[in-house]
Amino acid sequence: MTDTRRLYQQTADRVRQLIAKGEYQAGARLPAERELAQQLGVSRPSLREALIALEIDGTIEIRMGSGIYVLNTAKPAGNGRSLGESPSELMQARAVIESAIIVQAAATMTEETLATLRATLEAMADDIANTRKPIEQDRAFHLIIAESTGNTLLVEIVENLFDERHSPLSAGIRGHFETADSWTAALTEHHAILAALEARDPLAAQAAMHSHLTASGRRWLEN
Repeated sequence: MTDTRRLYQQTADRVRQLIAKGEYQAGARLPAERELAQQLGVSRPSLREALIALEIDGTIEIRMGSGIYVLNTAKPAGNGRSLGESPSELMQARAVIESAIIVQAAATMTEETLATLRATLEAMADDIANTRKPIEQDRAFHLIIAESTGNTLLVEIVENLFDERHSPLSAGIRGHFETADSWTAALTEHHAILAALEARDPLAAQAAMHSHLTASGRRWLEN
């Protein structure tokens, strides 16, 4: 029977099996991500998602700057419960969909909407400067662009995809790998998107949006 579970669930079970076979005892450190990904024949993003899933269920602990340690050698195989969509697939989907949306948005963008986007980025910069995570400003920026198309279904799609970042899996990844530097990089990328919209250049806006969302996925899952 074909395994229809998400790849991170399958990969997490493979790591559990290595632990159950005694290859790694409680307290032992797992190989580095790159080495373990090669051993399992999966990409680093897929492995990182699996490791976060294993941390959530108490099998391992990820200690930043130290390594990945086994906590429980008796955890059974996963029960198929999803902890959310794959963050790597999520960001790929957002890159495809929002890159298409912004082309339409660029054609209908008003000065009022541009002013709202500028204010949103100013608020985002203020949050970063005051060590606050500008999640709401980030969300608003992407939704304002979608709303400018006048298509409520597109707005709903963007909203639902963005809010998936609050799933247990995405939240776990953000907790480990989202930093002030990553937010600063995202702000710079948002400014590039805004500049393209201000220039009334839909192809530049499309490229800037795709670049931003692709880079965001890399910051979460590859750095």
